[in-house]
Amino acid sequence: MNRFAKLETVPSPALLFDVDAIRRNFELMLHIVGGDASKLRPHVKTHKCAEILKIQHGLGLRQVKAATIAEAEISAQSGMTDVLISYPLVGPNVSRFFQLIDTYPETHFSCLVDCEETLDAFVRIGLEPVDLFVDLDCGMHRTGIGPGPEVVSLVRAIVANPALRFAGLHAYDGHIHDTSLEARTEQFGAAMAIVEETLAAIESEVGPVPLLVAGGSPTFGLHAARALSDSRPRHCSPGTTVLWDGGYGPNYTDLPFEAAAFLLTRVISHPGEGRICVDLGHKAVAAENPIARRVAFPAIPDAEFLSQSEEHLVLGVADPLAWPVGTELIGIPKHVCPTVALHQEARLIRDGAISGEAWKIGARDRRISI
Repeated sequence: MNRFAKLETVPSPALLFDVDAIRRNFELMLHIVGGDASKLRPHVKTHKCAEILKIQHGLGLRQVKAATIAEAEISAQSGMTDVLISYPLVGPNVSRFFQLIDTYPETHFSCLVDCEETLDAFVRIGLEPVDLFVDLDCGMHRTGIGPGPEVVSLVRAIVANPALRFAGLHAYDGHIHDTSLEARTEQFGAAMAIVEETLAAIESEVGPVPLLVAGGSPTFGLHAARALSDSRPRHCSPGTTVLWDGGYGPNYTDLPFEAAAFLLTRVISHPGEGRICVDLGHKAVAAENPIARRVAFPAIPDAEFLSQSEEHLVLGVADPLAWPVGTELIGIPKHVCPTVALHQEARLIRDGAISGEAWKIGARDRRISI
């Protein structure tokens, strides 16, 4: 039996947001940082939704991370007063960043740099200095400058330029996702050793580091413990914790968040013996993982994932007659962030039932007005 009432009113495939669960997840995030909203900077990239930002705003959380100019803009429009674009900006995106600063003066914007070659692009003579965080590679090897003298040199170059302001250090440990808390803690310690060594080098050779923004979702609790015990200003920056997903699910016992985003699909065909087909193709659920790790159906835990195309997903089941054509199924996406970005809107669940409302996934577009 599906857990939500009034599903028959929603066309499929559809993204569903459980508003009550979203609020509880935010409350748990706050609880993990000791109720101190100043230590929490959730990432917008998970939901890209103004209404979720307004829930966050109502709980006193006014600072976020964003990955795109559109996410930063929707954050400013939703009352966020501090937006860090945690992504290297190059080309026309630098001028768009300046447009954000000029268009939304009540919001403080900053971004990342990881090499001296990009600094000149952020110089605006005669205007307020631009705040730049140095992006440190603490083990993921995606973006960021590696530990060593080049980090100090980059910070020194920012400090020496009156048109720029050193805002702090950013470190994302997205390579750490072991389900075992012991294994995560060990890898976290190695990543943080890089961070602490770099902080010490900057502070001894250049000057104070105003802020450390660090961590993702699997290491959120570990970063929160550091933030609560350290006198240095720190922001924890999880993203997936807002909606959670089947990839993390119950695997992280130290992070008891609950799924707040679901996919509604329906059986559309019985294509041969032992098979059903549902209307959940890879235009409705993120498909970067192997087929069996894209979505989970709690009602059919032993379903075999046979094939998927743009609008179809074929499942092997023991008894297809138990799933007549038209049957509604609820799926939990394995990777919620790119799944949300596939949908124009999310239908809302309140008190366990479809409410008839919908929230736009506004920042799935690369451009809102800037």
